[in-house]
Amino acid sequence: MNTRQQKYSLYSTAYILVIVAVLGVANYLANKNNKTYDTTSNKRYSLSDQTVKVVKGLSKDVQITYWDNQEGFTQAKDLLGQYTILSSKLKVEYVDAIKKPALARAAGITNLGTIIVESGPKREEAKGMTEEQITSALVRVLKGTERTVCFAQGGGEKELEKSARDGYTAVKDIVTRDNYKLDTLNLLETAEIPAKCTVLVVPGPKFDYPASAVESLKKHVEGGGKVLFMLDPPFNVDKLKVAENKVLVDVLAGWGVTMNKDLVVDLSRVGQMMGGAVLANKFESHPIVREMSGRPVVMAFPRSMEGKSGDKTTVEKLFSSMTSSFALTDLTKAEIDPNPDKDKRGPFTMSVAGSYKTGVENKDGRFVVVGNSSFIDNGNIQLYGNSDLFLNMLAWLSADEDLISIRPKDPEDRRIQLEQGQMNTLITVSQFVLPLIALGGAVWIWRKRR
Repeated sequence: MNTRQQKYSLYSTAYILVIVAVLGVANYLANKNNKTYDTTSNKRYSLSDQTVKVVKGLSKDVQITYWDNQEGFTQAKDLLGQYTILSSKLKVEYVDAIKKPALARAAGITNLGTIIVESGPKREEAKGMTEEQITSALVRVLKGTERTVCFAQGGGEKELEKSARDGYTAVKDIVTRDNYKLDTLNLLETAEIPAKCTVLVVPGPKFDYPASAVESLKKHVEGGGKVLFMLDPPFNVDKLKVAENKVLVDVLAGWGVTMNKDLVVDLSRVGQMMGGAVLANKFESHPIVREMSGRPVVMAFPRSMEGKSGDKTTVEKLFSSMTSSFALTDLTKAEIDPNPDKDKRGPFTMSVAGSYKTGVENKDGRFVVVGNSSFIDNGNIQLYGNSDLFLNMLAWLSADEDLISIRPKDPEDRRIQLEQGQMNTLITVSQFVLPLIALGGAVWIWRKRR
């Protein structure tokens, strides 16, 4: 009897040990291979492509420290936990600043909810508990070097301080959020582009640049500089007049970029919904647009161009308009009335990127040309992939290819906006009609069963 009991006890113990071992191994593997699935339509609980690329590409250790009290840790863990899953080189520590005030003072922490990102001697503070702000601090720590985007002035370009629909105040916001500094440069007052300009942006000049200003741009690129040219069609309609800028166009032609004197419009159903704007969704394999699939770009009143590599330049097409687009060559008429029998039909090249061989190792010039400057104005920059395209252009020009991707987006507002009449209908149906139907059904069933 004792032998049988000992045998059963031994079997039970062995079974329990096996179960504990299996659970332990399963728990270990689950921790090492944490997988989550986001089924929300707007991927609200997933990190952006840019964050995934930056964190997975870490080559050195990064420490994120979150200073708060115990109650604030739960929300932080929901977001910061997604970062730790991506790379073993990123560690997150949660410190209770209330229970450890001396430690908080030593770290210079003055507010609860502070997020500090550190890598070696470099330290940055995230400006808030959002993916965009945390990833921004992470990029600042990793990059270290200062990058400045200069916007050209002197030729009637788009204005950074203008808050109207055709202004660029929104551009200022997204550029600074992407860890660039901003500056302006009057091309009529400078003989050469200063070295502090990591990237120079020429945002839609309305007037002809003098030969001296164009020569400065030419020398800058051919000396290893980086420039983004955004040139609108040369309109000559009533109050809408844009100079041809022939001297600048000739320089681009010398680099292999031919700017066509036309206006590209799209009168398909989608194009008509956007007032004839061109929807570009055919992207090439260049790093700027390689990850833009599924995020079309909207161009209002663009021009087309042709790109061809030369002896010292390599020119690549970035994206094209759809086959439903037309190129109008008469830029003196206010009416947009394409003639399918006369006007050329798309697709048309809307943008190119090029490199200029300087002969000096790792110092080739870079340039991007877009046939439109309004795709990033206040009225259009939030459409589809417009902001991502612009920031990808800046990243490629500043040789930050590792930052080219789709960036964090604000959570989608899925609230339903109801008018007063709709609200009254909803209240009446929910508070009176439905209860009366239920009550009437109950009375009918009671009478039927009597």
